[in-house]
Parts: sequence; C-alpha cells; structure tokens
Amino acid sequence: MMVTEKPLVSIVTPSYNQEKFLEAAIQSVLAQQDNSFQLEYLVVDGGSMDGSLEIIQRYADQLAWWVSEPDKGQAEAINKGLQTANGEFIAWLNSDDLYLPGAIASAVRVLQSDPDLGMVYGDALSIDAQGVPINRLTFGNWGLTELACFRIICQPAVFMRKTVLDKAGYLDTGYHYMLDHHLWLRMASLAPIRHVGKLWAAARQHAEAKNVAQAAGFSQETMRLMQWVQTQPEFSEIVTSHPRKIMGGATRLSARYTLDGGLAWQALKTYIRAFRHYPAYTLQHWHRIVYAVLCLLGGKNLSGWYRRYQRKLDLSEFRDLKYWSGIRLEKR
Repeated sequence: MMVTEKPLVSIVTPSYNQEKFLEAAIQSVLAQQDNSFQLEYLVVDGGSMDGSLEIIQRYADQLAWWVSEPDKGQAEAINKGLQTANGEFIAWLNSDDLYLPGAIASAVRVLQSDPDLGMVYGDALSIDAQGVPINRLTFGNWGLTELACFRIICQPAVFMRKTVLDKAGYLDTGYHYMLDHHLWLRMASLAPIRHVGKLWAAARQHAEAKNVAQAAGFSQETMRLMQWVQTQPEFSEIVTSHPRKIMGGATRLSARYTLDGGLAWQALKTYIRAFRHYPAYTLQHWHRIVYAVLCLLGGKNLSGWYRRYQRKLDLSEFRDLKYWSGIRLEKR
C-alpha cells in the first residue's frame, strides 16, 4: 500500500500533581518526531498544585494545546484531550509513563498497512520510580475473545484509529480503574486489533500509582466489568462459549490486584476461586500465589524477595536506552 501523505498523530498526556515524572513523559513524546508522521501533542492538567504547571509552560511552544483546570478524574481529563485532538491516529500517555524510541512511527506503519485495524498494541517495560527496568511485559496477538476473558494489555503501548475511537464513544467516566480495558473491549467489538512484538512503552510502578495505591479499587472494578461483559449482546457468543475462562480470567486479575493491595488472605481465596474456573491460566501466577502463602506464614523480608524475583532482567539488553529520558540502567 503506497502512502503519500504524512498522517497526523495525536498524543494526549493527562496529569495531576506529577512533577516528579511529567517532564520525562513529555520528553519521551517529543523525542518521537519522525519524517513519517506529524505530531500533535496535547497535555491536560487537572489543576496541579505542585510544579507541574511550570514544566508544561517550559514546553508550551512544542505543544499543540494544553490546559490546566480542575476535572472530575482521569477519564474526563483523557476524554477532554481525545475529543480536542485532530489526528488520524491517537493515543494517550499518562504522565508517569514513557514512550520508547520509535514507538509512534512503528505503530503508524502497522495502522497504515491495514486500514481495517482499529487498534494496535506493543510490548512494554515495567520500570520503577527511578526508571530502572523491572521486567518485560510481553503480550499475545489477542482479539475480542481474549480481552473478554481478561487478557490485559499495557495501556501506554496502545495506539488507536480515531474513527474507531469516535464510534466506540471514548472512555466511560463511570470507570476509574479498568477504564482502559473497558474501552479496548468496545473498540475490539467494532474493528480488528493487532499485537506487535516490539517494545513501545515503559509503564512505571511507584507507590503513588493507582494500580499500587488503589489496588482494591482495581479488584472491585474488574469484577464489575466482568458482569458488564456478561450482559452485552455483542459478547453473547463469547460468554456462551467461554464462561469459565471469563470468570477465571477476571477472578485471577482481581486476585492479583488484591495481593498488590497487601491483602494476602483475600488474594489467596480469590486465586482459589480462579483456579476452580480456569486452572491452567491461574497457575501462571504461581509465584504470586506462593508469595501470598508466605505472607500468611509470616515470612520475613518477603517484599524484598519479591522485588528481587521481579528484577530478573539483564539490563545490558537495553543498552540502547541508556540516554533515553526517564530510563535508568544502573541498579541502586
């Protein structure tokens, strides 16, 4: 397929009191400039009270649009940017995450190669607060069935076709934790999606991140989303064909978030329920299950052990990221 015009790509960064990470996120977007596309970058700040506004103003001449005003939460902030954007292709990058080199150009090539695609997603690095890689998040070429069975993809590694996003109806502001997966399900019901096995983003784990600080909310909303899937006509065939996988996938994910929230006994009970529905998939979390059991037995230094288990990457593999904004390859 011959492509003669450079497509416009819109990136939205929502932020609220994230001065610690915001500049690295902005730099990782601006460093994506490439001859194969035009970049439209929008920043939506929720009226931050820290130094975020000064950071945004420092880059204002490189932004297509920005605003700093109170909002009703992450979904509303992201929607504000998505609805303002003009790009043919579009994505959002949270202010504590990063794009990795060449991510946007790579996603654009895939979307342009197949006009039927509504969404593409890559792999990602999980990094800590200092930017040190913890592990690699690798996904499969999943479609609507896998998403309905709660196979999770990494939000910052997702790029969308704006026309499909418009048709799907943006983020549902009634969701605060699983808002991205809810959107992926609606988009995948409208158009094919595709996985690309390249590192496109870095997702940061830190104490203030929602999936750490508010893990219980993720757990509860996962089960709510499962109930939603079971009531939607577009998923009826999947629900009929894979009821145990849907229940097992959602329950395993709920258990993971519960454990991240420090509730070992509740997490273990939830893992047991997941095992009853979907044994093979649940046992892929064997290390988390062992961790929950050891916590209940009063094991010492378990958090340190678990972090060491997670840090199984050979950081020399990422030498090309040595000078990339927000990434640190030296272990503390």
